[in-house]
Amino acid sequence: MEKKKKWRMPEWLRWTLVVILLAISACLIFNEQIKEHMVDSYRPTISRKTIAKNSSKKGNYDFSNVQDLSLQTVAKARAKKQSINIIGEITAPDSHMTIPIAKGVDNNTLALAAGTLRADMQMGKGNYALAGHNMANHSKILFSPLYDHAKVGQKVYITDLNKVYEYKLYERKIIQPTQVDVINDTKNPIITLITCNDDGSERLMLRGKLVKSESFKKAPKVVQKNFSQKYTTGRNS
Repeated sequence: MEKKKKWRMPEWLRWTLVVILLAISACLIFNEQIKEHMVDSYRPTISRKTIAKNSSKKGNYDFSNVQDLSLQTVAKARAKKQSINIIGEITAPDSHMTIPIAKGVDNNTLALAAGTLRADMQMGKGNYALAGHNMANHSKILFSPLYDHAKVGQKVYITDLNKVYEYKLYERKIIQPTQVDVINDTKNPIITLITCNDDGSERLMLRGKLVKSESFKKAPKVVQKNFSQKYTTGRNS
């Protein structure tokens, strides 16, 4: 009786599997680096026209559905970046942070931008409350730099490309996740910035009072530079 030949994996298949396994290993090892690069390389086209259009759209304000920022969440957000409704930008020069502001707090929005925490907010009026992820480990993306570097007395600026609103931080405080009243509207114009602590068990709250508002062209040069360097903002649109 003729012996059956032992099956041997073809050379091309063996090398294909090796490459796949190496790719998977690299993803696991460099998970954080890949995730940060995907967020940091997000460069939305922002103009007065797109801001006006996005401002009329509805945002998702269901806080209970917000998830931790995983590589899968970021990849999904990049694939669906057109669904992120950018309505402005925020910069904190002393913290070396400049990111877009978008409507709502759904996972796609918070994966790539700072999200508005109420639907009725207007820049320069009442309590302008924003949320952003903290990636910990001294990350430089999203609201992470605020956790490491923001201090009372520093300035924070937001813009809709028509005006720049300047706020001076007067409070830095750790609060519990259940303290949702901090996003309620206020009589005086302030800004409230919320992000997680390193392990997500608590929240960092930063608050600033409105110092002044002025046209984009009259804003401090460092502020104009921060907004202009990070994104294609289409000032003349």
